[in-house]
Amino acid sequence: MKKIYIIRHCEAEGQPAEAQLTDRGFKQALEVSEFFSEIKIDRIISSPYKRAIQSIQPLAEQLNLKIEIDRKLTERVLSSENLSDWLEKLKTTFEDIELKFEGGESSKEAMKRIVEVVEEVFNGEFENTIIVTHGNLMSLLLKYYNGNFGFDDWKNLSNPDIYLLRNTDNKVFFERLWKHN
Repeated sequence: MKKIYIIRHCEAEGQPAEAQLTDRGFKQALEVSEFFSEIKIDRIISSPYKRAIQSIQPLAEQLNLKIEIDRKLTERVLSSENLSDWLEKLKTTFEDIELKFEGGESSKEAMKRIVEVVEEVFNGEFENTIIVTHGNLMSLLLKYYNGNFGFDDWKNLSNPDIYLLRNTDNKVFFERLWKHN
């Protein structure tokens, strides 16, 4: 049975693509590496954002695996405008997945990107794959497989966070593995 571990990046200094991990985030990356020390991993795919790559770098080095970069795993852009009420607007995009703000992408569009990556992995040759991404995109993926996953679940994600996806009889199930502190 194929397993996909979806990881939300560790604590970062900000939202821009080039934002680095904080000192705490670098420690968390080592904890993530330790978490996977007894788990066989065949492949690592990451968002191109610096914080995502830095979150998985220690494990990739430990396993001597190349980090494959996939632009489809970048964080979802809610809007190109600076929205003072962005949290409320984000909440509405969980209820109306077609809703789109100026210069942004709808939940449905963002969801489609990460689902494509996950489906490619499930249809591929590797048994155990890690995908490193961002909170909103990760929550949209989980919502795709379980429509009840919503805004409050997104708010309860931690940095980092880890979910395991399994495909059984063409139905995808997921469970949270990370016990955040």
